[in-house]
Amino acid sequence: MTQTAARPEGLSAYIAVTAAYWAFMLTDGALRMLVLLHFHTLGFSPVQLAYLFVLYEIAGVVTNLCAGWIAARFGLTSTLYAGLGLQVLALLVLSQLDPSWAVGASVVFVMLVQGASGVAKDLAKMSSKSAVKLLAPTEGGGLFRWVALLTGSKNMVKGAGFLLGAVLLATAGFVWAVLGMAAILAVILLAILVAMPAGLPKGRKGAKFAEVFSKSANVNWLSAARVFLFGARDVWFVVGIPIYFYAVLSDGTTTGNRTAFFMIGTFMAGWVILYGLVQANAPRILRAKDRPAADLIAAARNWGWGLVAVPMGLTLAAFVAGEPQTWLTVTLVAGLLAFGAVFAVNSSLHSYLILSFTKAERVTMDVGFYYMANAAGRLAGTLLSGLTYQAGGLPIMLGTATVMVATSAIAVGFLKPAIK
Repeated sequence: MTQTAARPEGLSAYIAVTAAYWAFMLTDGALRMLVLLHFHTLGFSPVQLAYLFVLYEIAGVVTNLCAGWIAARFGLTSTLYAGLGLQVLALLVLSQLDPSWAVGASVVFVMLVQGASGVAKDLAKMSSKSAVKLLAPTEGGGLFRWVALLTGSKNMVKGAGFLLGAVLLATAGFVWAVLGMAAILAVILLAILVAMPAGLPKGRKGAKFAEVFSKSANVNWLSAARVFLFGARDVWFVVGIPIYFYAVLSDGTTTGNRTAFFMIGTFMAGWVILYGLVQANAPRILRAKDRPAADLIAAARNWGWGLVAVPMGLTLAAFVAGEPQTWLTVTLVAGLLAFGAVFAVNSSLHSYLILSFTKAERVTMDVGFYYMANAAGRLAGTLLSGLTYQAGGLPIMLGTATVMVATSAIAVGFLKPAIK
């Protein structure tokens, strides 16, 4: 009787957390596209563009390591509110960027603001993902369905954010776009503060920081796999592919730039929305409701190696083409969409498995550690995206992604079914 009464309260908390996470990721996606395209038009090189996001990713590594302990000590709602509030502050500060500043000063300023945004993003992310473990129903594959829905819908919203960022940059300009997003997110934060239902733990005073380091082999191997999986995505996603498309689509005029912004934003948005849609439907694709955990671990291995084939084929196409060509651009679009679909199943499996491997009493610790690995992968991918594209163009960049996907698949091969 008690369990039945508790579930609606848990569902209400899940809905509130999901709504807050959606709002955050909409601004996060828009901000990334705004920064990338705005500073590219100012003449920043691929490596300089990568630097703009470096502190964002470093902040993610540190934040996730600490956020699990903070949430365990002070409660999940405190970290969620802190993430939303810090993002509002970061957007307001970014609006003060002065175009007359020297390039070096602009890079440092944006790096610092992006670092604050990275802290905000991972506070919100860890809170939302941990909440699923505590609120989801335990029967009938409920955990996989709830985490897939949260993660998939979040990425669809983030994809819409990429498009929103490109549209706002082309129509309202950089400053007004940033201020508008800050205002919207502030309103949502106030609504969540007022309306958040009960259902999330308040924290425990005895939580120790040393607990963030997991003793579970499965958690550690899965975290290692996550480093290389997301590194492989960001090698092409952060700098290389957007800049390649810009070079192909823009003629350098104001009208040409505006057209390129819309087309690049549309592609990046479409990619992330497809990725999120597949993620949300991963339990159905995998028939997870009727499969034991051991089968899903085996599926993670198979899907991991299946993903390797996509960047390998794109690397070969880039080597053969040698320079931008229409057929290569079409191949890249089709190949990267295929990568997104297969990547989404891999990511969804990993997100389910980390919650399956952890225990309720240390969920924030293990989830924080796991997403620290996720952020480390994004950091490596961000740096390599600018470096590999500037050093060797598409072939080197996509070849690096291939190696990283293969390394992720190897790490997944060490996972074993948990002993009950």
